[in-house]
Amino acid sequence: MSARAIASLFTLLTATLAGVALGTPSAQAVVPEPPRPAFYEAPATLPSANGAVIRSEKVDFLLDPLDATSLVRNANRVLYRTTNRTGKAIAVSGTVLVPKSPWIGVGTRPVIGYAPGTQGMADRCAPSRLFSEGIEYEGIGIEGLLQRGYAVAMPDYEGLGTAGVHTYMDRVSQGRATLDAVRAAQRLSGTGLSASSPVGLMGYSQGGGAAASAVELASTYAPELRLRGAVVGAVPADLARVATNLDGGLFSAFAFFALRGLAASYDLDLSPYLNAAGRSAMDGVEQDCVFDLFDHAFTKSKDLSANGQPMSELMKQQPFASIIESQRIGTIKPTVPVLVTHSALDDTIPYGVGKAMARSWCGKGANVYFSTNIAPAHVGGMVPHIAEALPFFEARFAGLPQLSNCWLL
Repeated sequence: MSARAIASLFTLLTATLAGVALGTPSAQAVVPEPPRPAFYEAPATLPSANGAVIRSEKVDFLLDPLDATSLVRNANRVLYRTTNRTGKAIAVSGTVLVPKSPWIGVGTRPVIGYAPGTQGMADRCAPSRLFSEGIEYEGIGIEGLLQRGYAVAMPDYEGLGTAGVHTYMDRVSQGRATLDAVRAAQRLSGTGLSASSPVGLMGYSQGGGAAASAVELASTYAPELRLRGAVVGAVPADLARVATNLDGGLFSAFAFFALRGLAASYDLDLSPYLNAAGRSAMDGVEQDCVFDLFDHAFTKSKDLSANGQPMSELMKQQPFASIIESQRIGTIKPTVPVLVTHSALDDTIPYGVGKAMARSWCGKGANVYFSTNIAPAHVGGMVPHIAEALPFFEARFAGLPQLSNCWLL
């Protein structure tokens, strides 16, 4: 891999983080979107079933300068139906990757619903587009899964790639999009996948929140999936605590992603809570990707608010307090084994947030193993997360039980 590609991957990995709740201009004040490829435009009428494939096309899967991976991987870009938090049927894009070699394991080829970490807000940030450019950092996480013969289904999430505002950090929309990406993969012709395919879920940071939400929702939203387990890392389960931790730091720009996204999801006009600089910042981030990491670094929310108070104070008021609480992850018992990873040195999503979520699941009787590592910072925690996921899935797909360590939490 070239030095430029490595540098791009490092920049993207540095931005793999979760959002927080601040404030945004009116949800109706839509920033004009640049033209997107025709593939991403939804038809006037959507299919009736969640996970139904609207259209698909072959896509380059560039993990190396010569794209040698395309010789051994069947890569497809898909547009499929899902349902957002409000119950509205929408079209979401994503990517389905299947090894071309025959599956030699027990049963049929498993498929991993891989929820991506923070990409940005603009349509150009969608993973299904970045794969073809060789700059999608999640390729690091999925390569080991593909080498083991698993298929991978990765959503772009609501409004990321497709029309509308990306509802960043909306746990229900992200969880459903992840589950429906798996359904779409199983229905996509020419992949060898089917409804009998065993399923796993995986994600880190924003993706950890999406995968954690998906494993909570699976038993009611997608009960037919043969879900075997989930691996979730650095989960932003408590947005209020994450917000306080990020305010004024290097990653403060990504706080705006969540505000912009949640305002769109809840159709809220938050402009009265922002000054002119705040409203301008909110409009700007809607067209940002993780490449724009430093545009708002070290910006303090009090400098963007109308009354000079930090947004942590705003979150204590209604309706914001109820919205933040409704986004908490850990309130629904997963019905399959879950491995939760988190670095004790995470500088972005507090270690205590992930541990509290795991403890809450344990209290509901879930099978949880909480794995602590001491990888440096938030970015570093992704490395042990990926490494631990591989033996976890091998054991689950082989029908082996997980030994919970809830008694330690």
